[in-house]
Amino acid sequence: MAALFDRRGRSFRDLRISVTDRCNMRCDYCMPADVFDSNHDFLPRSDLLTFEEINEVVTSLIPHGLKKIRITGGEPLLRRDLDVLIRMLAKHPLDLALTTNGLLFPSRAVTLADAGLNRVTFSLDSLDPEIFEKITGKSGDSIHRIIDGIEMAVTLGLSPVRINSVIRRGVNEEDIERLIERFRHLPVALRFIEFMDVGNHNRWDLASVVPSEEIRRLVKDRWDIQQIPSLHTGQVAKHWSLDSDTGFEVGFISSVTEPFCGDCNRARLSADGHIYTCLFATSGHDLRPVLRNPDCLETITERFQKIWSDREDRYSELRAQPRSSTTIHLPRVEMSYIGG
Repeated sequence: MAALFDRRGRSFRDLRISVTDRCNMRCDYCMPADVFDSNHDFLPRSDLLTFEEINEVVTSLIPHGLKKIRITGGEPLLRRDLDVLIRMLAKHPLDLALTTNGLLFPSRAVTLADAGLNRVTFSLDSLDPEIFEKITGKSGDSIHRIIDGIEMAVTLGLSPVRINSVIRRGVNEEDIERLIERFRHLPVALRFIEFMDVGNHNRWDLASVVPSEEIRRLVKDRWDIQQIPSLHTGQVAKHWSLDSDTGFEVGFISSVTEPFCGDCNRARLSADGHIYTCLFATSGHDLRPVLRNPDCLETITERFQKIWSDREDRYSELRAQPRSSTTIHLPRVEMSYIGG
């Protein structure tokens, strides 16, 4: 099958698959507790794609150039028997990764690795117990469990192991150096992410964004770092080597100040079967009528070809332009729904 390109000449390569919209944290920039409370309507189980349906979507997109899958949520380890899905997807010649907050990972690590998981990324915004609790709504003691999971992932060879940290001004800037000092002895990539205006409830404002360039200068002032060339088109993070002996890297994801829409090759599949062509999309494309209707004449392969061919998203570039207020105030899908 010929390569698939969108209206801006961008090919398709990566698929993020959300397996649940639920999470066991209440991070204030993703699922604030005052919004996602006991009265919030999460997706009913009947709406979730089955593992067989997810595998069908993946199989259908391989001819269009799919090379990498990342399992996300919400918190994906809340989905029961996730290793069964991993085992299904591991049969494809694809890079298979998982993003997790790490709370449940230590008890699942071996099972996931045995099922065929290739890589894992952890979310960890602070090593300070009080700041961690303020951000996540979880006890600061949880930090130890997450660190245990990171070290287990390294031991199991789920590499490169990555740690994502969202840095916000006035919240956790001190964790930049603290995180580097804590993990620089490990062969992991610590990636600092600019605070993004994802979803509708995270109270984002530009003044809270700590630009990647500011963090890079801080790191360069203290450590000798060398930039690492990008491995492929569409790579969202820029990585720098800090310690060649351990393999420790520092990365920067700069969606706000250095938009990378120009070569974005990523689509997202929500837990209830909607394809989104941008993290900041206002709506998705429902695949369930194709997946669940045996009389449907259209295939997932054909449906996705139409979706991607019509794609022209470039939200982060538009956000940076003058008179962008119309764009940035449109309602957007929640990050917990499509996995960030």
